[in-house]
Amino acid sequence: MEASMTILFSVRQSKINRNNQLPIYMRVTIGGLRFEVATGKFVSPDRWLSNSGKVKGATLEAREVNAYLDSLSGKAYGIQREIVQEGSLMNIEVFKQKWHGEDQNIIGLLTIFQEHNAKIRKLIGLEYAHATYQRYQTTLRHTQEFIEWNFKAKDVDVRKLNFRFISDFEFYLKGVKKVGHNATMKYLANLKKIVLICVKNEIIPKDPFFAFKFAKHEVDRIALTEHELTAVASKVFVTPRLEQVRDIFLFCCYTGLAYADVEKLTRMDLVEGRSGEIWINIKRQKTDTASRIPLLPPALKLLKKYEGQLENSKKQLLPVLSNQKMNAYLKEIGDVCGIVKPIAFHLARHTFATTVTLSNGVPIETVSKMLGHRSLKTTQLYAKILDKKVSEDMQKLSEIIGAKY
Repeated sequence: MEASMTILFSVRQSKINRNNQLPIYMRVTIGGLRFEVATGKFVSPDRWLSNSGKVKGATLEAREVNAYLDSLSGKAYGIQREIVQEGSLMNIEVFKQKWHGEDQNIIGLLTIFQEHNAKIRKLIGLEYAHATYQRYQTTLRHTQEFIEWNFKAKDVDVRKLNFRFISDFEFYLKGVKKVGHNATMKYLANLKKIVLICVKNEIIPKDPFFAFKFAKHEVDRIALTEHELTAVASKVFVTPRLEQVRDIFLFCCYTGLAYADVEKLTRMDLVEGRSGEIWINIKRQKTDTASRIPLLPPALKLLKKYEGQLENSKKQLLPVLSNQKMNAYLKEIGDVCGIVKPIAFHLARHTFATTVTLSNGVPIETVSKMLGHRSLKTTQLYAKILDKKVSEDMQKLSEIIGAKY
């Protein structure tokens, strides 16, 4: 609901001048906050009508002063209409800026966002991944489209941001753009980083996200079953490209690597363990956390299959295509293998966490370390879908209880 505006004219009894006249002031109240300004007009105390905020009488002087006060009221209501037409946030600060003609010197939210993204782009490969830059660019685009949709403007002054702006943006993402809840929360978190930069630089006095709750919905993590994994692994493909995509997908099923990590995997990331086994030793691109994974026999076999076949300056170990192409081919692979559930590349990481490791008795702490999770809670989300593991654990408990009684 837009804040209402009231206008009141009054005199200052404490500021009577040498002609025994009182100065007339105009007070504008918006959302409980006041803005007062001297009109430059004076009136004798006995000629002022406090109830109507007018000068009493029909003299030429009275008519001129009253007409001038009406013009000030007209200016104030004109500013109110201008703010509404612009779709800007109606508050006392915006009104004051327009009254004093300061609203042209806006500090644009999108301008600050663009400057931030430009810095991120220059630090790609040093402090940020290219995917991080892309996520901020997507958030910037959504913010720009929201401002055009909601305010019919090219930018908004960052000093005008409030809780309503945040909640309206959330509605726009979900209701207009049909973005999922968790993705919406990520976009808003990206925007909050820009806002906090403004708070730290004292551009805005407080964080408009202060009362906003970031609550993500739990998402069921789908994984291939042991039967489905075997079906994909044993399928013979006539098309070499499908076979390559299948092999890279399987490699990630046996290592837990995400697309961004396997795409840049090189021989330098392989190290020898204490017993002579081969390990992957990398820092995850998404979280910048260490991930050490001993290679299982199927993963080693796949590396040897492509050893020496790739000729590139990056010395990649596997012929990884773009994520978009990989997912397109994986959908075809799923259809050929008779798998009903949708197959995308991230399914490989989920399969490693559940079907390959947790289901086979690997402790959750070990799985969490290999996945490069910062928190065990993240890994526990995979454990929730292991009905088979629950059944096996309860069967063991049943045998123990049965033996005792």
